[in-house]
Amino acid sequence: MPMEIRKAVIPAAGWGTRFLPATKAIPKELLPLADKPVIQHTVEEAVASGIEQIIIVTSPGKGALEAHFSVHPELEIALEGKGDADLLEKVKSTSRLAEIRYVMQEHRWGWGTPSW
Repeated sequence: MPMEIRKAVIPAAGWGTRFLPATKAIPKELLPLADKPVIQHTVEEAVASGIEQIIIVTSPGKGALEAHFSVHPELEIALEGKGDADLLEKVKSTSRLAEIRYVMQEHRWGWGTPSW
């Protein structure tokens, strides 16, 4: 019987130097592709494949990644007050995509760690 994979790890700890200067202030994972950040496309694809839990490996200075997938009550109240139901649902659905956890990588060593 094949084992069903329900968890995914998404590496998102790098500097994003290939996209400088845009990534000096914005994590590369939050750069837009069409109408949403690149990492949201990745998470949505994982969820569509049956993934329920996602671990995002991040690094210091990337708090915006966590904020993107978190509930934002003030924004939701403002959108509801404006009567913008479509945008409100987009904001809410982002925080409900999957169970997302974050693991902080203190050093940006890429895919492997030095052997010293």
